[in-house]
Amino acid sequence: MLSPQNTRAELNRLLQERNEYPERSTAIDAQICETFEQDCAILVLDMSGFSRLTIRYGIIHFLAMVHRMTAIATPLVQHHGRVVKQEADNLFAVFPDVQGAIDSAVDILKGFAAVNTGQPDEQDLYAGIGIGYGKTLLVGENDLYGSEMNLACKLGEDLARRGEVLLTKAAFSQIQATHYQWERLDLSISGLELVAHKLKTLPTVRVH
Repeated sequence: MLSPQNTRAELNRLLQERNEYPERSTAIDAQICETFEQDCAILVLDMSGFSRLTIRYGIIHFLAMVHRMTAIATPLVQHHGRVVKQEADNLFAVFPDVQGAIDSAVDILKGFAAVNTGQPDEQDLYAGIGIGYGKTLLVGENDLYGSEMNLACKLGEDLARRGEVLLTKAAFSQIQATHYQWERLDLSISGLELVAHKLKTLPTVRVH
């Protein structure tokens, strides 16, 4: 349940106050955390093949695919969490726990694989997914910020290959007993050395 003060305007006001009165930054930071901060799992989905499909078929074709992706993924996310926003070919969602994010990621990839069996090749949906967990600033209903959010973006957008689900170290530490199998990965990107875990039990993805 979001606080009535949890709005973009309130965050902007507090940030402006912080810039004007740096000597009060500690107190203002505490107020920002009290108003906006939550522990949650973050899922970042990035569709695969944006540049290739746009060059070959045009932007309208790809926008239609993004629309279909959102229509498939949103109700599957809502079983466990909520979609925060959709930007370009990315989907951002939050969950109370990591297991809900994992289950949604698997459901989404299964949903894409099922839809692909009835579509021509140029309309197939593929994605990479990154999942993080930790303290996150949730701003209103449609924005979020935090270290684990940034790492989930790195995993989903830059490091996850088509059909892969990658967890940050913090997200993986939240998992209890699970029927999924995992592979540890030592990764490097943008000067960061990351430990991630890749989900191995994925739905079969049709490759052309």
